[in-house]
Amino acid sequence: MAKKPSDPATADRPGRIKQLRMIAQIIQQANPKGMPIVFAAALGTFALCVVIGVVTSWFWYMLVLGIPLALIVGLVVFGQLAQRAQYRLLDGQVGAAAAILQSMRGKWDVSPAVAVNRDQDVIHRVIGYPGIVLVSEGPGSRVQRMLVAEKKRVQRVAMEVPVYDVQCGDGEGQIPLPKLQRHLMKLPRNLRKPAVEEVKSRLRALPTNIPVPKGPMPRNVRMPRGGGGPRPKGR
Repeated sequence: MAKKPSDPATADRPGRIKQLRMIAQIIQQANPKGMPIVFAAALGTFALCVVIGVVTSWFWYMLVLGIPLALIVGLVVFGQLAQRAQYRLLDGQVGAAAAILQSMRGKWDVSPAVAVNRDQDVIHRVIGYPGIVLVSEGPGSRVQRMLVAEKKRVQRVAMEVPVYDVQCGDGEGQIPLPKLQRHLMKLPRNLRKPAVEEVKSRLRALPTNIPVPKGPMPRNVRMPRGGGGPRPKGR
């Protein structure tokens, strides 16, 4: 007797549970009080709904409503703590900005390390509705020349497409890693979808034989997003 094909949603469920456990362990390592805070937020929400139900004589209604509300609040707090843990793990690593950019929601196309120097300073290229965004990692005194050179190189094929340059770091005038996604999301939407695809095609003509810096470069680092966390995989 032939076996029935398994439901994709059911087959995917154990993987998601395992992923949540791994992320919970990461949160616990970054902040020992993290998971207790998640449970406290969920239980506190449920308790508040029960109290409101007792006071308003809508006990059963608020009891039923309190369960999904508690889950939602718990997941939101869980996502926010996961993002903070992500930033702590990536802080100081070569390619940290690329990992954050690649976890953005929306139509963003991220090309990590399109330019690298001997000091392991790197420039990542992002294409989206604002246009082209060049994001650097490294001290401002060193990456400024790299940004200018890469901007000229990109503008040769980008033509009239806006090209922005952003320095990611903790120095003066730089954007801290936790605020990088939010900074890009605030850029004006200068292009429509067909224009974005056209820009991608143009930039494929640029050479990509760039030397890779020493040391690990984190890739595809993703965490669940909470309601208050930064937005947009970069596409």
